[in-house]
Amino acid sequence: MTALQRLAQELRSEGGILAGTVADPESPQPHGDAVASKGDEYPLLVEAIREGYLQHYAEGRVVQPEDPDLALLAGDRLYALGLERLAAIGDLEAVAELADVIALCAQAHAEGDHARAEAVWEAGARAVATGPSPDHEATKRQWRGA
Repeated sequence: MTALQRLAQELRSEGGILAGTVADPESPQPHGDAVASKGDEYPLLVEAIREGYLQHYAEGRVVQPEDPDLALLAGDRLYALGLERLAAIGDLEAVAELADVIALCAQAHAEGDHARAEAVWEAGARAVATGPSPDHEATKRQWRGA
């Protein structure tokens, strides 16, 4: 079962308003796959955060509400789900990295730079999976100053 399928199953089992908006995911999960070597929980939590991001800025792969306000609330819930699980694992470096991803993507979208937002995601997932590259922090500073 893929991380996206696990996420869909988990959201359905929680019940509530989001459960009725869950679709069967068919999309690739490149960000979750990138962290698979870290353990079974990592793909799920990274894809939950990615799905939260998509609820805010695009169209979700798992959660597909018709109401844009519900999509924003779902995005916040999914961000929290992923970050909460990372904190429970005790990987505070990954919590900080993915919190930076969320903030830097928000900035990139506010500035109309969708390509930068995708670059932020790729760099963030890679940093969680294998550690940051030597120039990672400098790149993040550059993105913040963009």
